[in-house]
Amino acid sequence: MIEIRDLHKTYGKGQAAVSALSGVDLHVSAGEVLMLMGPSGSGKTTLLSVMGCILQASSGSVKVDGLEVVGLAESKLPRVRLKHFGFIFQGFNLFPALTARENVELALKLKGVGGAGARKRAAALLEQVGLADKLKAYPADLSGGQKQRIAIARALAGDPPIILADEPTAALDSHSGQKVMEMLAGLAREDGRTVVVVTHDNRVLHYASRIVHIADGRVVKPVAEEAKKEMAA
Repeated sequence: MIEIRDLHKTYGKGQAAVSALSGVDLHVSAGEVLMLMGPSGSGKTTLLSVMGCILQASSGSVKVDGLEVVGLAESKLPRVRLKHFGFIFQGFNLFPALTARENVELALKLKGVGGAGARKRAAALLEQVGLADKLKAYPADLSGGQKQRIAIARALAGDPPIILADEPTAALDSHSGQKVMEMLAGLAREDGRTVVVVTHDNRVLHYASRIVHIADGRVVKPVAEEAKKEMAA
């Protein structure tokens, strides 16, 4: 579903240039929960943003469902995002003046679904994430776990095949974080969606189909894995 080859991302120019990604190779399959781990500043969020066509790569190749997006005209990127991706963020990014259903409806309208159809679909998505009784609730009246479930419902608007989540459990308690990851894993397992999660949260690693470690803008093998190979040799 996502194929990345020799990906580079540099911020700035000349002596002020900073390399955020340096030759990343990665593939992510349909139905997979891929977790990206690494220290702060390692390039995880930059990689997720390039995958999701939020940032343009400096060079290399990123194919989304076979479509090359590196070098694609800026005017075409919003259509790619709308068609292929649902986004979930650590800070929820809900509109405080809108109800749970209205937050999801807004995402549906961006994807061309409006009126009664948007209201019905938003209600169905909120029911899917266990919030059928919170349609008219405002974000200020909801717990962190409930807000993140609204964000998941919003990400599912338009049925995108790929879900990208940046630290979706970082602001949640252990129970809420587990529930959120159960939902994301279910989207991969039951719906065949591709789910990519940036995380520092060791409590949810068992939900991953695969864990990829990033350091200094590169995919690296964990120290423990390298130690095992040395011992075997």
